[in-house]
Amino acid sequence: MQIKTLIHPLQGCSPSLIILNKTPALARFQSSFSPPSLRFFTTNILHRGVKTSCISPGKELIFDENCDNSISLSKNEEEKEEEEEEVEMEVKRGGLEKQSIWSQMKEIVMFTGPATGLWLCGPLMSLIDTAVIGQGSSVELAALGPGTVMCDYLTYVFMFLSIATSNMVATSLARQDKNEVQHQISVLLFVGLACGFLMLLFTRFFGSWALTAFTGPRNVHLVPAANTYVQIRSFAWPAVLVGLVAQSASLGMKDSLGPLKALAVASAINGIGDVALCSFLGYGIAGAAWATMVSQVVSAYMMIQSLNNKGYNAFSFSVPSTNELATILGLAGPVFITMIAKVAFYSLIIYFATSMGTNTVAAHQVMIQTYGMCSVCGEPLSQTAQSFMPELIYGVNRSLVKARMLLKSLLLIGSTLGLVLGTIGASVPWFFPNIFTSDKSVIQEMHKVLIPYILAIVVSPSTHSLEGTLLAGRDVKFFSISMSGCFLLGALVLLFASRGYGLPGCWFALVCFQSARFLLSLWRLLSPDGTLYSEDLNRYKMEKLKAA
Repeated sequence: MQIKTLIHPLQGCSPSLIILNKTPALARFQSSFSPPSLRFFTTNILHRGVKTSCISPGKELIFDENCDNSISLSKNEEEKEEEEEEVEMEVKRGGLEKQSIWSQMKEIVMFTGPATGLWLCGPLMSLIDTAVIGQGSSVELAALGPGTVMCDYLTYVFMFLSIATSNMVATSLARQDKNEVQHQISVLLFVGLACGFLMLLFTRFFGSWALTAFTGPRNVHLVPAANTYVQIRSFAWPAVLVGLVAQSASLGMKDSLGPLKALAVASAINGIGDVALCSFLGYGIAGAAWATMVSQVVSAYMMIQSLNNKGYNAFSFSVPSTNELATILGLAGPVFITMIAKVAFYSLIIYFATSMGTNTVAAHQVMIQTYGMCSVCGEPLSQTAQSFMPELIYGVNRSLVKARMLLKSLLLIGSTLGLVLGTIGASVPWFFPNIFTSDKSVIQEMHKVLIPYILAIVVSPSTHSLEGTLLAGRDVKFFSISMSGCFLLGALVLLFASRGYGLPGCWFALVCFQSARFLLSLWRLLSPDGTLYSEDLNRYKMEKLKAA
């Protein structure tokens, strides 16, 4: 072994330092060092009586015969910060499952509180439009029904982008590869932008035709107002879907405050714009559409800026490769099917309600918008399950007992939240219907559906908790099949109930749809072959996501 002597002294050591040169054998030995192996190596050296001083950043071993028996690893500040962040992430990831059920519930509430802003933005804007337009014209209020189907409900079809973004960003973060995170965000932003422009073109060229087919010949007088609303809001489609990807990326990074700030600003812009353009300037449904469109663009910009503040370039777009597209479709395909089934069912309800006359569809528009505001409050429980369940189902610290305990916490919160939301949601149209309309006949139609309206809201948060657990366990095949079955069942009930019982029949069909989702998900999770009981991990094995 070759030996060299250093002429100049180092701090804390005597001049008589010797450095072991990097012979091939020693180089191989040094390259195998990691912090744990360094400690093991240090212990062996001290036991053998060799006095060590330090290890240089160049990975050469420096020995000093006159120094104390100590060894230190020189690290730069970036390495220390990375280790601290690593420890902090590990604490956050592993903290929830180690707590009691009441502590779990507290942590869930703290996590889901700000995240609720992710789901409230769209329904809140449509609800503001409904409240302002309802004060002026019952025809325009009724036209909002098919208009919001084209603008809001179709957005839920693209929730597969949200699921894919959360999973792919979380996977890249787990690898601690910031470049891969940036690449995944850029690819998904491009996909969102492309889908947004396709929806813009579809709306511009086929929007009027779709609205005419949807409203039917009896309500053709609603098409001009609805088309005005849809065409104006169509300009926001690219921003809406890019913002959806940015939101999901932030959520995957455990940041829910960014979306909350965007919600507050967008809602304020929408509310002020509605009042100014509709109430004072008299633009009616067109003014409401402009206010909502501008607020959505501002919200998307704030989401993008939030990613930039985290050190990522959210204005970078990358064209995905064939393999990346296959990965996105394979991960999001079953979720896409479930979203299609859900959107199709809600669209069918509006379709049948629209055929019952202007007053009925106006009443339904008010009730379905308030229902949407209440039901989305349970969506953060689904996100909580998707964030914390995977570690317990197939992680290193796998514990199905703790996973079932976490689900119990989610269901307790979900049932409590459902009762609270049902009470609040029913109180508004019962005690304060004039917020939306002063038409007595419309108000009477609203009051007819209060019982099924409450039942549908109460079961919604618990259903989201169960379905989020299925997604966390990657039981997406059952999830998509069960949702398709619920759609078929609900559509049959809707077909017969709407003919004999009018608008209340439509809402009782919604109760059947929600109850079927709840019961099927609960049965699957409690079955021996379910995610929370099966020891067979192969069926629910996560796919490895590869970046090109």
